[in-house]
Amino acid sequence: MKDIKEKNAFVTGSSRGVGQQIALGLAKMGCNVILHGRTIDSTKSTLNLLKQYNINTYQVSGNLSDFQEVRNIIQEVKQMHIGVDILYNNAAIMTSYRSNIWEHSWNDWLESYKVNVIAMYNMCGEFIPDMIKNGYGRVVNLTSRINEQPELAPYGASKWAVDKLTHDIASKLKNTGVRINTLDPGWLKTDMGGANAEHPVEAVLPGALAPVLIDNDGPNGQFFSAQEHRNLAY
Repeated sequence: MKDIKEKNAFVTGSSRGVGQQIALGLAKMGCNVILHGRTIDSTKSTLNLLKQYNINTYQVSGNLSDFQEVRNIIQEVKQMHIGVDILYNNAAIMTSYRSNIWEHSWNDWLESYKVNVIAMYNMCGEFIPDMIKNGYGRVVNLTSRINEQPELAPYGASKWAVDKLTHDIASKLKNTGVRINTLDPGWLKTDMGGANAEHPVEAVLPGALAPVLIDNDGPNGQFFSAQEHRNLAY
């Protein structure tokens, strides 16, 4: 298991829910954490939870559906001059459930892909090249095994796009110290997952750390399930 103490992790969508849990899990292992939310105020609750750990914390904010705001987020992180060792692309949106499966709007599709796929792609493109130069990097892209639910088609299709893009990027990282993989957190009780979900949000740990703790020659372009790694020791 790879030691990530004093590594720097950037976790998108870490103001609450799964992203907040991931930030806490990384911090417990001594990893410095860059938090992200739509606003700086939204990250305060996570920031307060991280105070119990002897790590450095940072905050950035911005809307991942807006190209210029994505650019601003990236620039804010780069101007910290600390380097990103771990990129956790957690942030995602789910548009409205459409009982009539033919009523997903143009905007439903565009917003889903802008946040869930294109912003993720931009983050990868900005931070992976430096990881390659440094000889180390871990990138985790949140996916979902949602299936046979055309009522949520834009979300489901965007997650399949995440899988495909992650697999393709991995093919360019074979001989580097950078690993990129996907993680399905499972059906969790979050604002997105709803109150009827199978597991509390805390159940994403410790499994969500599995794709971060691999070796430099470990899995690449592979699928991880947080629920299948619930016995991970950390």
